[in-house]
Amino acid sequence: MGSLSIWHWLLVIVVVLLLFGRGKISDLMGDMAQGIKAFKKGMKDEDMAADKPPEPMKTIDSAPGQPARTDATKVG
Repeated sequence: MGSLSIWHWLLVIVVVLLLFGRGKISDLMGDMAQGIKAFKKGMKDEDMAADKPPEPMKTIDSAPGQPARTDATKVG
């Protein structure tokens, strides 16, 4: 009584096919495969982003065409 025989498994497969149909099961498996591929791609993109050094921050010190002011430059 501990394990199921081949006849039990065949009966389970027949019932599942009758309930869901062959088309729904293949669609479900295709959707699951696409989800796994998307997950792997996301993990790969995340790893590549972690390996890439952060970009330096851009600052705006002055208007275009004018030299940037420093503490040594006095305005007046």
